Amino acid sequence: MGKVFGYPEFDEKGEKILTTYDNDYKDMKMDIRVYRMKKGEIRNFCHEGEETAVLLLEGKGVFAWEDQKAEVSRESVFTQRPWCVHVCTGTTVCVTADAEMEILVQRTKNEKEFPAKLYKPEDAPWGYSCLGKFGNVAKRRVNTIFDHDIAPWSNMVLGEVLNDRGNWSGYLPHRHPQPETYYFKFDRPEGFGASFVGDQVFKSVEGSFSAIPGGELHPQAVAPGFQMYTCWMIRHIDGNPWLQTDRCEDERYVWLHDAEF
Repeated sequence: MGKVFGYPEFDEKGEKILTTYDNDYKDMKMDIRVYRMKKGEIRNFCHEGEETAVLLLEGKGVFAWEDQKAEVSRESVFTQRPWCVHVCTGTTVCVTADAEMEILVQRTKNEKEFPAKLYKPEDAPWGYSCLGKFGNVAKRRVNTIFDHDIAPWSNMVLGEVLNDRGNWSGYLPHRHPQPETYYFKFDRPEGFGASFVGDQVFKSVEGSFSAIPGGELHPQAVAPGFQMYTCWMIRHIDGNPWLQTDRCEDERYVWLHDAEF
């Protein structure tokens, strides 16, 4: 197993690099970066042979693509649902910041042409998972922006998780053959959690990430007193896309489903 945890910083141009096709996290098979934009700044994203998803994490501005545009705003990942534009190879997404913005850009190889799609907040409602189970300490809110059911032409999955304070997510410990990347944010700067990848564990903090190779168990937890946001991104395997039913729980812990707390 290669490197699975990262603590990248923003450079002087406001770019933070998580995974690329040739860095220490190349097994993710995705190029994932986060950008901080100043008011009035414009960034263009266009990649031949790749699909691109631009997700608003925070701020206010305009997404423009083809002959369309949308005014987007998000006060916080903890209080509002996402805006995201998803485009195919060769399509330009222009982002203009009307105030300070933070965006995440997820890309992967894909030669297919498909119609661009703007996912609005109402398209990705939060839903509780594991509510009332395991002593109610694994409940979390989850949204799926797009997956194989929503966008079967895509080679990626994109969604978000909000951990309640002191709770677990990705629980029971589970695995799937497709690689997955988590990007973490916290509602307070000193917030922290724990991210498990196989037998390794690291302290998740604001702006950190974990790169989970296919087949590795990956539960996580957040410390009491803090909310943790996770952007979860999966790369489909050719001929074996990730499906909601692909979750394979560690057989050592399945007894917990019937346990009384």
